[in-house]
Amino acid sequence: HTWRTRFFTDFVFLIVPLVATLTILSSFVLLEHLAVIILGAGLFYQIYCRRTCCARMPVQKILEKFLKIGLESEYVPAISCFRVINSAFTAIAILAVDFPLFPRRFAKTELYGTGAMDFGVGGFIFGTAMVCPEVRRKYTDGSRFYYLTKSLYSVWPLVFLGVGRLVIIKSIGYQEHLTEYGVHWNFFFTLIVVKLLTSLLLSIFPLNKSWIMAISIIVLYQLALDFTPLKRLILYGTDGSGTRIGLLNANREGIISTWGYVAIHMAGVQTGSYMLKKRSHVKDWVKGTYHILLTAISLFISLYIVQVNVEVVSRRMANLAFCIWIIASSLILLSSLLLCDIILSFAKFLIKGAIVPCSWKPIQLSATNKKHSESLVSEAERKEPSLCLITAMNRNQLIFFLLSNITT
Repeated sequence: HTWRTRFFTDFVFLIVPLVATLTILSSFVLLEHLAVIILGAGLFYQIYCRRTCCARMPVQKILEKFLKIGLESEYVPAISCFRVINSAFTAIAILAVDFPLFPRRFAKTELYGTGAMDFGVGGFIFGTAMVCPEVRRKYTDGSRFYYLTKSLYSVWPLVFLGVGRLVIIKSIGYQEHLTEYGVHWNFFFTLIVVKLLTSLLLSIFPLNKSWIMAISIIVLYQLALDFTPLKRLILYGTDGSGTRIGLLNANREGIISTWGYVAIHMAGVQTGSYMLKKRSHVKDWVKGTYHILLTAISLFISLYIVQVNVEVVSRRMANLAFCIWIIASSLILLSSLLLCDIILSFAKFLIKGAIVPCSWKPIQLSATNKKHSESLVSEAERKEPSLCLITAMNRNQLIFFLLSNITT
């Protein structure tokens, strides 16, 4: 296939449904999901009826055999799809929010509450954390000082993007909501601070303790909001009248809310570390998906308790409820994508040689011939179809995010 064909395919199946969901089908979201489930179930039934593998075997035996096969574990399609879906959704929403067809309930909230666009920035932080260098063990050699130096050097593209966006937005007089980040601050500056703080924390504490750091940071931050003048400073400035005089007052929302995003990043690091843990069989991924889904449900229960007894969700402050909401929603989306990938892998297992985009490659593991198993992995990699738009968005998220803000 040519790149035009791949681009058109990606656009039709990735962009068009998101545009429709955020506009003309916004009042029928549940019906849309039901239609997709019914269509998927129908297609899967057709695949099952035409299966070439285990044609005369009962369903229970087929499932038992499928759970024992191996999957390519170094590449997790769900993480890439999570990042691409969040980026595409954010770009579409940034453009659509200026049109009457876009429902106001999807727009960013001013102080309290949740909107679909509020998830965009938090989901971006979470998705980036899942594939950060620490999770991928990119800097395993050298001292902590060397590691911190590499992290410091790696933020220069963010500095360039942040300053570039600031200059462009101010020069064209683009309308901004000061209560989002402040006068000069923007999301790229938040990414810089989050990157530096989390790199420092991960150079001190073990990677597998990231969840402890996430809980500690957000709980301490919420206590500071409740028992110190910090919340009043965010909402009304140092003089209590909403002044924007001075660097802190001008950018107080962006500067102070960074602590909430640091907690979200650390939770993403823990999730990414769990996702990239070596799993050799389908049953291991089923178990992992179950654990992620169970964690998400537990977090939503915690969110209800926090909103009733502490404070409701506030994107402006990035408070405890906001962080729980972002993490829980991210885990729900991630577990759904994992479940879809498992189902797609099952479809590929039933029909040998089928090409299923964004899905694992089933591998027949051999206990007596390890080299044979490895050769199957490399062969699967060579046959992997090229996903034009998905690959480009996954590899260039920062540039894509900047262009989405400027061009829309």
